[in-house]
Amino acid sequence: MRNLTILMLVLLVSVTAQGASKHKKGVAPVHNEAYRAECGSCHFAYQPGLLPERSWRKLMDGLEDHFGSDASLDAADREMLLAYLVKNSAEKSTRYKRSKKINKSISKKKTPIAVSDTPYFKREHKGIPRRLITQKEVRSISNCTACHTTAEKGRYSERYIKIPNYGKWDDD
Repeated sequence: MRNLTILMLVLLVSVTAQGASKHKKGVAPVHNEAYRAECGSCHFAYQPGLLPERSWRKLMDGLEDHFGSDASLDAADREMLLAYLVKNSAEKSTRYKRSKKINKSISKKKTPIAVSDTPYFKREHKGIPRRLITQKEVRSISNCTACHTTAEKGRYSERYIKIPNYGKWDDD
């Protein structure tokens, strides 16, 4: 009986470990070269898991006034990029903890089109002094790669933050 109990415990630990390994901490990295080339030619190619589907749809419907610029696309390119964004949006990125947290933070009544407008983002960046954000090496809170050294890999952990002219960030 004791051997059976030990065997059951080993199996339980194994199954639990396998389940835990299926959830990753960050967001899925961009794996669509057309998206990276088109959107990344002007700014950081934000991972689809940083916003919910409704936000990506709204953003793609307003490309003629994309944060003050005309980012219009032909219909075929727009539909192809939208399909990628929708398929990998925050609520569909169930294997990535940060995407789940971002999606959970947004009221169903809200449709932010800027990652920096999500409650999760605001909460995570609230303690950063404005002078560190507005300095020329960063310029804007939306410039992820200025401080998040592994942003392109979808890793936004505090461990990988290095703010220009400040150093490693630790909000403890």
